[in-house]
Amino acid sequence: MKRTLVDDCFRPSQPRLRHCEAVEILKQAIAPRPAVVDVALRDALGRIVAQDIAAAQPVPAHTNSAVDGYAFLASPQTRENGAGLPVIGRASAGHPLAMPADINSASRIFTGAVMPTGLDTVVMQEDVQLAERDGTTMVSIPAGLKPGANVRKAGEDVAAGATLYTAGNIVRPNDLAALASIGRVSIPCYDRLRVAIVSTGDEVRDAGSGPLAPGQVYDANTPMLSALAALTGANVTQLGIWPDKCAVVTASLAAAAKNYDVILTSGGASLGEEDHMAAALHEIGKRHLWQIAIKPGRPMMFGQIRSGGGDCIVIGLPGNPVAVFVCFLMYVYPLLRAAGGAGWTEPRRFVLPAAFEFKGRKQGRREFWRGRITQSATGMAVEKFARDGSGLISGLRWSDGLIDIPEDHGDIAVGDPVAFIPYSEFGIV
Repeated sequence: MKRTLVDDCFRPSQPRLRHCEAVEILKQAIAPRPAVVDVALRDALGRIVAQDIAAAQPVPAHTNSAVDGYAFLASPQTRENGAGLPVIGRASAGHPLAMPADINSASRIFTGAVMPTGLDTVVMQEDVQLAERDGTTMVSIPAGLKPGANVRKAGEDVAAGATLYTAGNIVRPNDLAALASIGRVSIPCYDRLRVAIVSTGDEVRDAGSGPLAPGQVYDANTPMLSALAALTGANVTQLGIWPDKCAVVTASLAAAAKNYDVILTSGGASLGEEDHMAAALHEIGKRHLWQIAIKPGRPMMFGQIRSGGGDCIVIGLPGNPVAVFVCFLMYVYPLLRAAGGAGWTEPRRFVLPAAFEFKGRKQGRREFWRGRITQSATGMAVEKFARDGSGLISGLRWSDGLIDIPEDHGDIAVGDPVAFIPYSEFGIV
């Protein structure tokens, strides 16, 4: 299963892209061709629906009682004056009345039971009085009930033939209930993207490799990127840490392109002497190297390697963890969703007052600050993490969303409206 990047859509000659320009280029670049597989409902959470799904039968399938009580045939007289009716028959969920009801009587009925033929209204059991008369139970129905009260009509929730889901919908837990209610045990879904995660650099070490030597760092990006990619519904494989050797990187990249739909790397995406990932992609595929006018982030690499009749998408992120995190949410998360068949979805921005001030802001670049919601005396507001360094993982741990500051926005005072993107927009809770 391969995805395709549309050629010549990246405009790599432009020196600094604005955020919205980068997003628009990526939206136009992805031409997904995912395979379709049948997925059991128990395994469908988070999967992307591949075909429209319609209800073969109405939900509920039968007109039924919404309460425990007594079913009867309503009329203008019963609504005005109430009624005293003999109780004949009993209907419970799964056990309908065996024969049509006497329209001059009432039937004992329980929640979910099919309404007896000929009756149209249910009075709640706590609203009636019962009495025995000549061996027959009589029910006193109060006035005021309109016809159809406490009754759920067949098809009231879903009409037969109604389309519940269209291709590109993502299955949520509540969707599983809806699908089960129309009798589905499996649904057609797009096959999962195969995503490979790679870190690069001689200084990067796996956390389990022992103490660090001077100048070395533990690999914080691979576990984070693996978890983030999994939130898109992809099957994720970690390919380890590749050294700063161009021949090794080139051979490893070419081999991985044969087995994965997307290769997601961190580090080595610029044009420095030790940035071998960019050089390797340029040699064996097509590279689009960008400078994006954002902070944190800026150097990003997108490209493709033609392999097996399709394109393996290669995405090169910066090396610093905060920049990796922000760039993934803003660009890679929607890209993977789109490549997987769900279409491009922009995260929602919620406008809230700032609980901070920022003076001397440099305009001309889009900034994404780590923030979190706090409760102020007048309602919810947004706090900002005190420091902006792209290597400060503590800011990621502290925050629960990003503050989105446009390129032309200047200083910020307490109470100014700011756009806040909660991490929950990306499935992070």
